[in-house]
Amino acid sequence: AGGISEMALQDYPEVSEKTDALDAAGNTTAAIGKGFAIGSAALVSLALYGTFAVRIGIRNGVNILSPVTFAFLLIGSNLPYWFSALTMKSVGTAAMQMVMEVERQFREQPQLLNEGTTLPPDYTRCVDISTKAALKEMVPSRPPLVMGATRMIPGIVSFFNVAREAGVLTVGLVSGVQLAVSMSNTGGAWDNA
Repeated sequence: AGGISEMALQDYPEVSEKTDALDAAGNTTAAIGKGFAIGSAALVSLALYGTFAVRIGIRNGVNILSPVTFAFLLIGSNLPYWFSALTMKSVGTAAMQMVMEVERQFREQPQLLNEGTTLPPDYTRCVDISTKAALKEMVPSRPPLVMGATRMIPGIVSFFNVAREAGVLTVGLVSGVQLAVSMSNTGGAWDNA
């Protein structure tokens, strides 16, 4: 709300007071919402894993001391980190496009740097860059395809050895929840720094 009022040249003290209150309420709501989202995703994943274990009939457990099974445990533990790295790479690319656009606007219209200027920046171009980058950058990395393929590859590579697939799913669930909580906390800290 504060950014919108500033872009609309309405950044008066009484407006800023109200937008600051809205910002605080938004941060609180986002933090609570992220907690619910992570918790519900973890419970759904656990329920799906339980269904998988019952469906394939794992009754005697999984031998994690088997070298191949242990290798798949390591792969499964790294999958959430790989997926988030692909996403962050896309965000970094989009951010660099935005930086280049802002530099272009400052270069072509140096009066934008003056404090008392009434010349508005080209916000439409910035919004256009953000929208296109959000759609375009996620397609080349294909995160949904990556996550789907990494769940099928252990079964195919190990000739449908369900113990290895169970290892990938189990450790992927554990490290994914841990990564989600960690990223939620650090993101909230960076947002409010």
